[in-house]
Amino acid sequence: MSSDLIKHVSDASFELDVIKSDKPVLVDYWAEWCGPCKMIAPLLDDVASQFSDQLQVAKMNVDENRAVPAQFGIRGIPTLMIFKNGQLAATRVGALSKVQLTEFVSQNL
Repeated sequence: MSSDLIKHVSDASFELDVIKSDKPVLVDYWAEWCGPCKMIAPLLDDVASQFSDQLQVAKMNVDENRAVPAQFGIRGIPTLMIFKNGQLAATRVGALSKVQLTEFVSQNL
C-alpha cells in the first residue's frame, strides 16, 4: 500500500491532521477504482520521503469520506491539495509525473 510517512485521513480527522497541522500537508483525494490514483501512489511515497522534514503527505478516500471532498468541491480524482497554516494554498487535478509532482510541492512549500 503506501509508506509509513503517508497519513490516512478521514472526514473526522481532517481538522486535526490537516487544518491544524504544524507543517504543510499535501492531501491526495483518491479512490480504490481510480487508475490514475494508483499510478501516482508510488510518486506520493517518494515525495513523502523526499520532503519528510517539510511536508506531511495525507490520503483521503473519497468513497469513504464525503464531507471534506464536498466542502472543497472535489469533482475529479486524483486531486492534490496543499494546505499551509490551515488554508488551502494550491490545487492540481489529475495524475502528475514525478517531475510535475515534485515541482508542484516545491513551488508551494
